[in-house]
Amino acid sequence: MLLVSAKVGPFKSINNPQTVMIDKEVTVLVGKNEAGKTIFLQALQKSDDALEFARFDPVDDYPRKDLPVYLKVHKTKPAEVTALTYCLDGEEVTEVNGALQTKLKPDFQFSLTHKYDNTGHIGISVDETPVLKSLLAESSLSTDAQTALKKATSLRGIPSLLEDISLTEEDKAFLATVNARIAKTKWDSVIQCEVWEWLKPRVPKFLYFSDYDLLPSKMNLADLASRIEQAKSDAKHLEPKHLAVNALLRMADITIADFTKPGGYEQLKAKIEGVSINLTDQIMEFWKQNENLEVEVDIKTDPDDVAPFNNGANLYLRIKNRRHRGVSTPFQQRSRGFIWFFSFLVWFDSVQHQIGATQDAKQRDLILLLDEPGLALHALAQADFLRYIDNLSKKHQVLYTTHSPFMVHSDRLNQVRVIEDQDKVGTVISDNISGSDPDTIFPLQAALGWTIAQNLFISERNLLVEGPSELIYFQAASAMLEALGRTGLRNDVTIVPVGGLDKVVTFVALLGASGLKLAVLHDYRGAPEQKLMELVKERMISPKAVLNASQFRDLANIGKSGKSTDTEDLLPEKLYLQYFNSAFAKQLNGVDINENVLPPGDRIIDRLERYLADKRIEIRPSGGFNHFTVASQFASKPPAKLDSGTLDRFEALFKAVNSLF
Repeated sequence: MLLVSAKVGPFKSINNPQTVMIDKEVTVLVGKNEAGKTIFLQALQKSDDALEFARFDPVDDYPRKDLPVYLKVHKTKPAEVTALTYCLDGEEVTEVNGALQTKLKPDFQFSLTHKYDNTGHIGISVDETPVLKSLLAESSLSTDAQTALKKATSLRGIPSLLEDISLTEEDKAFLATVNARIAKTKWDSVIQCEVWEWLKPRVPKFLYFSDYDLLPSKMNLADLASRIEQAKSDAKHLEPKHLAVNALLRMADITIADFTKPGGYEQLKAKIEGVSINLTDQIMEFWKQNENLEVEVDIKTDPDDVAPFNNGANLYLRIKNRRHRGVSTPFQQRSRGFIWFFSFLVWFDSVQHQIGATQDAKQRDLILLLDEPGLALHALAQADFLRYIDNLSKKHQVLYTTHSPFMVHSDRLNQVRVIEDQDKVGTVISDNISGSDPDTIFPLQAALGWTIAQNLFISERNLLVEGPSELIYFQAASAMLEALGRTGLRNDVTIVPVGGLDKVVTFVALLGASGLKLAVLHDYRGAPEQKLMELVKERMISPKAVLNASQFRDLANIGKSGKSTDTEDLLPEKLYLQYFNSAFAKQLNGVDINENVLPPGDRIIDRLERYLADKRIEIRPSGGFNHFTVASQFASKPPAKLDSGTLDRFEALFKAVNSLF
């Protein structure tokens, strides 16, 4: 059984009811802090809390600005707060039809409305005709009874149709059976009630988990026992940390009373260690950040500790690190991400056990509500946790909140629901990403950008260049060479513009760490680039893989660094100036720049920029000109051919790059 939609509101910051479609596997709620993500999950939790703690309270939950008016009518007319729509799967439809002789359709849906007084309304529609036909076909009624019952439209109407008929013993037995079914409900439709009774134990309950449910490093067992006893009359005595430890004990099949029995230490410790080993195995299946961790549980007294830990036995949770020769530390001193992950496993496993132990019928489905899961996890650990969520979604629907780009599958944006807190409106929930606030959808943009970065320009073999201009010139020159049957750049080499020489170092560090093959081609300023030399010294890149443009400018000295050179200097000056004049014709206002008017120098770009400054020609407000604009002009109208010297220079460059891979 699946939750297909949830209508929530008014509830806290959700002033106007919001209907949210729920994905059959995972629903991701994305929004800024204080937008209302947690509020939506809490509304679902209070609708049907699996732990039976959370309940609606108008003082806490109704929108505060309207609360005084609402409280006047709450007792007589409690407001609706959630309306949840569920859909049966094919197996369930077949099962209920077989059990009750109904003809429910494969996409059968029903709804449950929850009110602020914690009562509800069931919205269900069932055609009784198939049930009546089956009932009459299987009975041995007299002819008179059969004739009378042809007018029946509902089970509740059968007794009145048989009032004026002389009944046989078979007729009386049939009527008694019908009356017994009618007596069980006050519903107008007996069949609808019977279908609901079949559905009721199968409706999924909600499990909510947040940072407040984390396990502590230690817990005094006498204090825990006292709190559990007091909680029988007032649940406020139990804080989330007490529930978490109690969950761990429950998993080990240990009660608080077991600690008062003499001579039971070894048995209790063995049970808890068994659970710890099982949990460690579970978490290590998905926790790949450090696979040398073990969970260690101990039970001992410490009369020198502060109260309440000086009173009887304490339960201690520690984490042992095999990488550091078994050194152990208190649980709360480990990384926040590991604490969250382990605590969630304890909580979830315990709840499953608790609910399963109390179910007489088929185990009830659970819908998991996770508030900011993995918030303290490293980006790669968040990817591990996403795999864990996908694993959970095989059995349970999962709804979770996040504002981390690493907690969103960029190829599953259909699962995302955007949550915004709009001025004078309140919390608004939508699946319309395109119409959302840019700040709200930033995690989605970042997730998409990361995916593009991983798949668009990063391959096994990468040539890092300073900017997109080099990408354009190299692609054009390579195509011309290949058309002439000469050597161009290898097809499996990806040209990666990094946005300047300063960023080359970062890209080498990031991509090289992933085991990718890299080469660098940079503009030359007349001396080796110190940052690149440091990369070579640190063995992050081979010295042979660091090339500069000047090594391919002088055909008589290929491979040797010479005068200052940009990639543009590999082209004929006259050709480059033609594209420059065409690209900036409007700004130049009829001025046609040629090489004779430029100041002396080695680099065509530097000479042009000095000329523009001297003549006070403004191409752009910040000075100089956009190199990419000229390259774009080159790409849109490439020359029919390049001279032999230019082709030789680019071919030498491509051969050098190809040889590196």
